[in-house]
Amino acid sequence: MTTTTALKTTANTEAAKPLADRARPTVLALFRAVVSFLFLCHGLMGFGLFGGIDNAGGALPLGQWPGWWASLIEVIGAVLVFAGLFTRISATVLSGVMAYAYFTVHAPEGLLPLHNLGEPAALYAWVFLAIAVVGPGAASLDQLRRR
Repeated sequence: MTTTTALKTTANTEAAKPLADRARPTVLALFRAVVSFLFLCHGLMGFGLFGGIDNAGGALPLGQWPGWWASLIEVIGAVLVFAGLFTRISATVLSGVMAYAYFTVHAPEGLLPLHNLGEPAALYAWVFLAIAVVGPGAASLDQLRRR
């Protein structure tokens, strides 16, 4: 089979797929980009940006455990997930960071996330777990690395 014939066959096969299957990689990439950008903003709050941790510009003291280190991991992980580089590993780490935050900070304050203000932590934990399982979608550096 020639290269031209192979390309035509691939194009015909791709066009025959349902719209949902064709859109999935792009939607996943957009989902990954939006979630990681929002999470980057969340991580930067620990360094005093976007209102800081107290909505008055307060930052965590340099090197304070675990807050400052969590913010650093969140920022690095968000950038990696945004770029789609080491996406599954980074998303797994971020899911764990948010699960840790939920169980150590929020859960002791009450049973339900609505009561303990842990909704963002719980959502991010599950969203990053989903990204780790499903993968980065289209337009990721992981795709380029595999080629």
